[in-house]
This record gives sequence, C-alpha cells and structure tokens, in this order.
Amino acid sequence: MLGRLLPISIIQSLLLTGGQVLMKIGLTEVGDFSFTWRYFGRLFTNWQFACCGICFAVGSVLWMYIIKTFPFSMAYPMVSLSYVMGMFAAMFFFHEQIPLIRWVGVLLILTGCVMIAR
Repeated sequence: MLGRLLPISIIQSLLLTGGQVLMKIGLTEVGDFSFTWRYFGRLFTNWQFACCGICFAVGSVLWMYIIKTFPFSMAYPMVSLSYVMGMFAAMFFFHEQIPLIRWVGVLLILTGCVMIAR
C-alpha cells in the first residue's frame, strides 16, 4: 500500500506547496493588503494567484482520490509532507535561513510519515 500511497501523496504535497509559493509570490506582487475593490481586482488578475488556485484545485481532486482509496489514518498524516516541501521552498524561493531545530522537526515529520505508512 505504501508503494501506491507515497508517490501520490508526494504529488499532492507538491501541488499544495506550489500553490502556497505561488500565493505568496502573487500577494507580494499586488502590494499592501487592503479591503478594497482595487486590491482584489489586482489580486484576481495576477497570474501567480490564478495558478495557485489551479494547484489547489488539482491537489484537492487528488486528495479526494487519496482519502477514497486509502485508510484515512494513513492518508491524512501524509499531508505533513507539504510541511517538509514548504521548508525547502522557503529556502530556495524566498532565501530564508532555516535553523537546525527546524531541520530536526522535518526529520521527525519524515520519520512519522514512514512509520504511519507501514
């Protein structure tokens, strides 16, 4: 079962992480947040923000397949793979410095995913 769940979970987590990265980039592009028609007009015509919605939509459809096909107690913890990918995205796309303690947390998340999927 792990042989099927893990690759699909990785793809779904990549879509979630990609959506979050695109959302952050899109929000940065449109300027300071405000509850105005002008702000939301710029936001909804921003291509990065639109692509983030596509990533979330495809990721949601894949998530529906995952929870329909696999036991929920195995499937749900696999979402935490997106935290791991988010850490790498923060480092590569946003040039954030990641302290050692967070890498320890990433290692624990990965260990937990392997233990749960067995």
